[in-house]
Amino acid sequence: MLLTITTTRAPATDLGYLLHKHPDRPQSFAVSAGQAHVFYPEATPERCTAALLLEVDPIALVRGHKHSDGELGRYVNDRPYAASSMLAVAIKEAFRTALTGRCDARPELAAARIPLEIRVPALRCRGGTRLAHSVFAPLGWSVDAKSQPLQPAEWGDSPYLDLRLTGELTLADALNHLYVLLPVLDDAKHYWVSTEEVDKLIRAGGDWLAGHPEKELITHRYVSHQRKLTRSALARLAEADDTDPGELDNAVTEEAEEDERKPLAVQRREAILAVLRDLGARRVGDLGCGAGALTRDLLADAQIEHVTAVDVSARALQMAARHLKLDQMPDSRRQRLTIFQSSLTYRDDRLAGLDAAVLMEVIEHLDAERIPALERVVFGFAAPAAVVVSTPNAEYNVHFPTLEPGALRHRDHRFEWTRAEFRAWAQGVARNHRYQVRFLPVGPEHPDAGPPTQLAVFEQGAKP
Repeated sequence: MLLTITTTRAPATDLGYLLHKHPDRPQSFAVSAGQAHVFYPEATPERCTAALLLEVDPIALVRGHKHSDGELGRYVNDRPYAASSMLAVAIKEAFRTALTGRCDARPELAAARIPLEIRVPALRCRGGTRLAHSVFAPLGWSVDAKSQPLQPAEWGDSPYLDLRLTGELTLADALNHLYVLLPVLDDAKHYWVSTEEVDKLIRAGGDWLAGHPEKELITHRYVSHQRKLTRSALARLAEADDTDPGELDNAVTEEAEEDERKPLAVQRREAILAVLRDLGARRVGDLGCGAGALTRDLLADAQIEHVTAVDVSARALQMAARHLKLDQMPDSRRQRLTIFQSSLTYRDDRLAGLDAAVLMEVIEHLDAERIPALERVVFGFAAPAAVVVSTPNAEYNVHFPTLEPGALRHRDHRFEWTRAEFRAWAQGVARNHRYQVRFLPVGPEHPDAGPPTQLAVFEQGAKP
């Protein structure tokens, strides 16, 4: 199996620093499937290529394992030649530090997007060129995937692709894409898949998989079609894609009946848009915009003249840029959008002048001691005419079948408020910053637990 990684960012030989492998020193080391070699076919200031070659030991692969495909099939197969989970494991072993994005010698380079060309000349892909495009293109790659013909040619194309990826990404992102997606395209793993596989997926894909349009397929294949593990992984990815855990059960099985209900995430955005229309807001801030789902809906509303989208996470803004297709957005719409990185716990004059600010599922991601700072920034310094805040209703969590008792809806949540707790906080904010506040339910209301999402609408004008 062969993988090559090329950059033309001068000096290109800095690729050696990022990979922690010196261009002048070929390295070999043992991995579970055989022997891996890292070397540089070319290394000049203008262009540098690193190669990872994995030599698979077919005897070691079958030793101690039972097989049902006959004695010959145990030894004669494509495993030593076609990229698969074995190459993904070799990537992790060979480039372990690079996968984390750490490079003490060139920290600014490790964080930078650089021109990259990646080639996997033999990759078994159950889904063909279409699937290769659908999983890599949303991540910012230009994809050139060619089917390898069988011999004789009249037999048609083989299931193997010559895959070439080009784009400007951080090297860590590129390696993590490969680590997750190579076994996904092959749709097989050479080792037993356990619950640890979910943790591996979250570590390698948590920053980009949550907003991927093929999230369910990638997750289901990565955990070898185990439904319980798929549901667990999707639940942990859910909040980053503005999805709620209760929506996940039907996403992963063909046998499940189609859920006719409108997803809670959609209901939440529709409720917020209805409030903004009622307020007559023209200049709206999506504060903590994440992957840009609400920003997209705000831009589609003709009443709204300008949208300011803000998030503290650079990765979230990259995802938003892809989802909003900023590079293809017409000038008339692009002029209505300002998007930038900022923390809501520090004053930022760019947030001034808004008719309304929206914090959709944001406050529960802050540590409790940081909430007063957010209050000062949003309600004190920015002081828009209206503020709309949504947050989970903790009392409703018992009705999500994928949640364990007492668990929060997302691993990054610091807390989840009951209705009484949310009202007490909101009324205190309104009193301190001269706003009036009212409360709205979002989603189906339970007679005892209330709605899954609680919404507060703050408007300026409270009497002292």
